Amino acid sequence: NFCKFGKKLKMKILYFLLSVLFLMTSCTNEDTSKKEVVSSIVDENQSEEDLKAQSEEEKILEEAAQNLTTMSFDKLEHNFGKIEEESENQTVFYVTNTGKKPLVIENVSASCGCTTPTKPEQPIMPGKKDKIEVVFHPKPGQLKEQEKTVTVVANTEPKMVVLKIKAFVEPRDKN
Repeated sequence: NFCKFGKKLKMKILYFLLSVLFLMTSCTNEDTSKKEVVSSIVDENQSEEDLKAQSEEEKILEEAAQNLTTMSFDKLEHNFGKIEEESENQTVFYVTNTGKKPLVIENVSASCGCTTPTKPEQPIMPGKKDKIEVVFHPKPGQLKEQEKTVTVVANTEPKMVVLKIKAFVEPRDKN
């Protein structure tokens, strides 16, 4: 009888010890919801030079962001109306620096060889204005409704602004 009682007692003790062990391992005072895991994963193929280049690029972007300004135009579109082919037609878009940093017009480009824009060469100071001249010279056979664009790239956000010119080109009078 003692053996039976001993086995039951041993089993109860074993269950008790396992329960205590379970409670001890599962009950800690750490707040797991507030743990932070910080990891830095670096591709094996990414060398130190790549990381330096990336860091320098980020620095350049940060500096560029600090030099952003804003601009406004007196108009975003110009309509020449009816014009003749092979005629020279000029308009001016006035740009004002409405920001706090110098405005640098980096580039102006036309959508067609028949359109020639000219940009300001010097930075435009805050509150000042300058002009972008656009000459439209329709080629022979370039008739009817025409729409061309001039893309202005500057140190602004957004970086590009698109200006438009329109015209209705008629055949040149041969007389």
